[in-house]
Amino acid sequence: MRFSPVVFLALAGFAAAQDTSISAVKQAFEAANIPSDLSINFDPRFLLEVTLPQPTGHPITLHAGVQLPRDSTAGPPFFSVVGDAGSGPFVVAAVDPDAPTPQMPTSAQIRHLLAPNFSAAFPFAEVHPLVNSTAAISPYRQPTPPAGSDAHRYIFLLFRQPANFNEQTLVTSSTPVQLFNISSFAAATGLGDPIAGTFMLVAPAA
Repeated sequence: MRFSPVVFLALAGFAAAQDTSISAVKQAFEAANIPSDLSINFDPRFLLEVTLPQPTGHPITLHAGVQLPRDSTAGPPFFSVVGDAGSGPFVVAAVDPDAPTPQMPTSAQIRHLLAPNFSAAFPFAEVHPLVNSTAAISPYRQPTPPAGSDAHRYIFLLFRQPANFNEQTLVTSSTPVQLFNISSFAAATGLGDPIAGTFMLVAPAA
């Protein structure tokens, strides 16, 4: 997954920031039990914008906890960071802790994205589109909650990328996406705590 700055410029006229308060994002994570369910320390210092292109109409930029119809989540998403987080590199990860159902998450976490080598464009702007220079380790997977399930949480997290991250072999392009653990992976690879994040809810297609 490689993103061109030209694409971000095209989106800039349509997708305005939806998360505008770091404290509100943190509260939304806590209300949805995300830090405890993922065993992460979520104390964000920046806002992560996740923008989903749409076949018609304007792209959708997530507001933490927004519920979207599955048809609106095909992606792949584009990412930006709000605030002076530096130039990177960064890692973006997305997980579903509710598979196959929130009541019985026996396959969780499902890894919906693991993409390193993002850098922040437009250093003097408030909103910095993220552009990655390599393919994702785990490309974006559209949400697919099974029929009869309650809505799943799809959680996007932004990490600072340590110097040796590209040498890790815990997760490769052939590693199963099921039974992933973002907290254990972050600890083992030196990612540390996420510096930003947001999430959406997606229910099964009607």
